[in-house]
Amino acid sequence: MKAIAIRPGQKNSVFLHEIEKPEIAPGELLIRVLETGICGTDLEIIRGDYGTAPRGQDFLVLGHESFGRVEEVGPGLEASGWATGDYVVCTVRRPCHDSDPNCDHGQSDMCLTGNYTERGIKDQHGFMTEYYTEKPQFAIKVPPQYRSWGVLLEPTAVVEKAIYQAYKIQQRLEWAPKKAVVLGAGPIGLLATFLLRDRGLEVFTVAHSPGGPGNPKAVMTERVGATYLSSQEVQIDQLNKKIGPIDLIIEASGSSEVVFQGMAALGPNGIMGITGVAGGHNSLAVDTNRLNHQIVMGNQVIFGSVNANRNYFEMGVESWAGIEAKWPGVLDSMITRKYPLEDYEAALSRDRNSIKTVMQIAPETL
Repeated sequence: MKAIAIRPGQKNSVFLHEIEKPEIAPGELLIRVLETGICGTDLEIIRGDYGTAPRGQDFLVLGHESFGRVEEVGPGLEASGWATGDYVVCTVRRPCHDSDPNCDHGQSDMCLTGNYTERGIKDQHGFMTEYYTEKPQFAIKVPPQYRSWGVLLEPTAVVEKAIYQAYKIQQRLEWAPKKAVVLGAGPIGLLATFLLRDRGLEVFTVAHSPGGPGNPKAVMTERVGATYLSSQEVQIDQLNKKIGPIDLIIEASGSSEVVFQGMAALGPNGIMGITGVAGGHNSLAVDTNRLNHQIVMGNQVIFGSVNANRNYFEMGVESWAGIEAKWPGVLDSMITRKYPLEDYEAALSRDRNSIKTVMQIAPETL
């Protein structure tokens, strides 16, 4: 069967590879891949920034944003609730085999040792292929009515985690957030916008490109009742002066410059969750004294959030119902490019006008 793979550490080494179809074992599901999403992490791995192959192999199958259909239920799972034809998305991170209380309790996204593995990223092959096998504890059912945007569940789960953790941390005080800012309007930023609006917050989504009807990200932002702002027209570190005190910031830009600018705009008792990872060199000049004073005197919290465990995937499925009821079709409209597996080079090319690119691995009729 076909797969899209790279030679880890070798820049631009992506290639179409022929691998064996996996054999199902007792206690496993055989899953046919329908679609895989492409995100910045995939492009960073292709650039050679990181990514490691499974032990004993010199290639890594890409893809960590999966959407598939159960083709076969393995022996021992007769009473598991899984059936042939179920739609499924699988988590990315797998627990380490050390004595780690978080991994032992289903929170491998909070692994203490760093010895976890990740599908399509670290020591495990990904989903950008035709079939794979998986254990049910890492598989989440997706209702058939969400078929057209099911591939968005992994990035939705990432945002669910960041927002949940923000609210959890803020149990330290009496907190009733009203105003949120999302930095970035890629898939993660837009999903954060949708989820925060679904919670009833006033949301301002900030991205580089100018707004207006010619910008689909701005149109989508405003469709859900949020306000789109261009960083060409407003200074991020002065946002609080324009819109008032900011209770919550979700950063999804992948720019360390934007991260620190956002920190400077955070309001008293505010919290900021960082989901992006910046690469390359920057010459950012930061007034660290001012920032230090503001964080301490304002009781502010800055935290990082990576990956997601199955709880957040399940929360994502639940949240989709509210989003779809309020703004029908908005999730489906995020998917703006689809390519077959053979056109992987086009799929992996950047298109700034696109929102979400998907690899269409099986027919859409399945």
